[in-house]
Amino acid sequence: MAVDRQPSGWQRAFAFPNPVNDYAARTTAGLVIVLAIAAIVVNQWWLYAILALGFALRVAGGPRYSPFGRLAVHVIVPNVVKKEKIVPGPPKRFAQTVGLAFSTTAVILSLLDFGLAAQIVVGALIAAAFLEFAFGFCLGCVVFGYLQKAGVIPDSVCEACVR
Repeated sequence: MAVDRQPSGWQRAFAFPNPVNDYAARTTAGLVIVLAIAAIVVNQWWLYAILALGFALRVAGGPRYSPFGRLAVHVIVPNVVKKEKIVPGPPKRFAQTVGLAFSTTAVILSLLDFGLAAQIVVGALIAAAFLEFAFGFCLGCVVFGYLQKAGVIPDSVCEACVR
């Protein structure tokens, strides 16, 4: 007898949407670019921390907890972009996790007084976000695909990605 397991409260609270609107992801990337450029210009640990916090919130629950995500999903895309392209969610979550790793690295480097190194790390993050924003090319999603093909990420994580 099969048991229909409903997700627990914690699983629902930290669920990432699947699928997602690619235009919302691209819009969020554009907002990240603006904040990341400001972080490089100001070169202060707390601004890198705000950038990292945004990524952490998006990893935790997609746009649900993220101000940039909510702005993209609920304001900019429906009122300005007015387009929808549905793509799998797990690669986008992976990409947000990579952004979290980069921005957290920048916070640590800045706290250790390696400001130039923090700026370089965030510059790389800007390059990846720009590819997403301008061209719809998600570098993190490509890496996710390679990791899935190599068996590092199980096919069950994103069955739509296997096809």
